[in-house]
Amino acid sequence: MYTYNAQAEQDKFVLHVLQHKQNGYFLEIGSNHPITINNTYLLEKKYNWKGIMVEYDASFLPLYKEHRNNSIHVINDATMIDYKTLFNINNVPSSVDYLQIDLEVNNGSTLKTLEKLNNEVFDTYKFATVTFEHDIYHTNFNNTREKSRAIFKNRGYVCVFEDIHNLNPEYMYEDWYVHPDIVDMKYVNQLKHNNNKHYVYNNLNQKTINWKSIEY
Repeated sequence: MYTYNAQAEQDKFVLHVLQHKQNGYFLEIGSNHPITINNTYLLEKKYNWKGIMVEYDASFLPLYKEHRNNSIHVINDATMIDYKTLFNINNVPSSVDYLQIDLEVNNGSTLKTLEKLNNEVFDTYKFATVTFEHDIYHTNFNNTREKSRAIFKNRGYVCVFEDIHNLNPEYMYEDWYVHPDIVDMKYVNQLKHNNNKHYVYNNLNQKTINWKSIEY
């Protein structure tokens, strides 16, 4: 078994839900470093996935070309991309295996990007698994968490783990979803059931789960 590379083992979540699928496809928005604390590095390198990496910081491009040559590198502001055109010119499959959105909540880019995806591609494309960083622990800019949840719910996504935290229950920062049309919901429902016991409550009187406690 490989060592998971993502900060909160998002790659582990994706691989377990998709039964360690080979040759998958991802859209990684907010790629940052191509290896360190990267959610798709293991998928590409060990499971032969490919996809589109979206990153604003052009300084990462040489590293992408060196270490992530199976994927497409888009150096641009995620809020300014025409996703319908991007998907069309790159022949993105209608069922995408993984969507990551990890941007800056406090400047609105996270929610604006999700809204663009909702308006431009969600009618045509579905994402089997999604990890969405809402960073509610330090900001509720434009009500990002609740608006994002409403969008995903309206599109039929199921939240498997809500308000993921890392060590401190006050630091809730991500929601993880699946689309029931393209995953094994028997497994997902059992996964949710088995992990209900790991939720705790914080000072906001909201339940949260430490990613380290998740049992697969």
